[in-house]
Amino acid sequence: MHQIRNVLRKATLRAENIISSKTQPRVSLSSGPQKRDGTFYEFRTYNIYPHQNAAFLKLTNENINQRTAHSELLGYWTIEYGGLNQVFHIWKYDSYAQRAAVRAALAQDPSWMEQYISKAMPMLSSQDNEITYMVPWSKIQKPPKEGGVYELVSFQMKPGGPAVWGEVFHAAVNTHAAPGYGHPVGVFHAELGCLNRVHVLWWYESADARAAIRYKSHSDPRVVAAVRQSVGYLEYQSNKLMFPCPYSPLN
Repeated sequence: MHQIRNVLRKATLRAENIISSKTQPRVSLSSGPQKRDGTFYEFRTYNIYPHQNAAFLKLTNENINQRTAHSELLGYWTIEYGGLNQVFHIWKYDSYAQRAAVRAALAQDPSWMEQYISKAMPMLSSQDNEITYMVPWSKIQKPPKEGGVYELVSFQMKPGGPAVWGEVFHAAVNTHAAPGYGHPVGVFHAELGCLNRVHVLWWYESADARAAIRYKSHSDPRVVAAVRQSVGYLEYQSNKLMFPCPYSPLN
């Protein structure tokens, strides 16, 4: 009789576990959004010696086609506000192997090395790069017209990743992307560099249009509520207002 009761108890427990597994939501152990493929974007920032700024831009304009022959350029900008004598550019790669191959090919390209690198490097005081990937709910959205200005807003979020702050951050971006506000070009999450950093690239018709939109958004209850929810996960933020170079695909 005791053995029969044990068998029935085990069977009951198994049945309860099966029911529980079907009715309880599965908890994701992921710390962030999962990449769909190997595509990533390299952010590069160059600081130029002030007296070399014009010469560097001219040299790049004359030789950028040699660089874009090797890999895809997403955009190239000069920074007008938020950093003087700086350029910022984004390069797209399908994999780390592709980037390594591109870098190796450039190092062996005598024209690129002699006509550009040997002349450009003495004009720079420093270089910085960051590897990012596009968050799953974003995609590259070109501006509705050429010209205008771009704003790169960088958010340093608290440790924990998008599993902690992803939803509220998404909501905050969406409210700022509502009709009549900014045009989001892309949202990027840092993979190598400073972790828990998110960048949002915006487009506006002009610097004055951006200022007017910012003023309008500060009195929008939806924007205010979304921002209040997200700032609890924010360490700090910074931004740069940028103008596209003539050869920038995003222009």
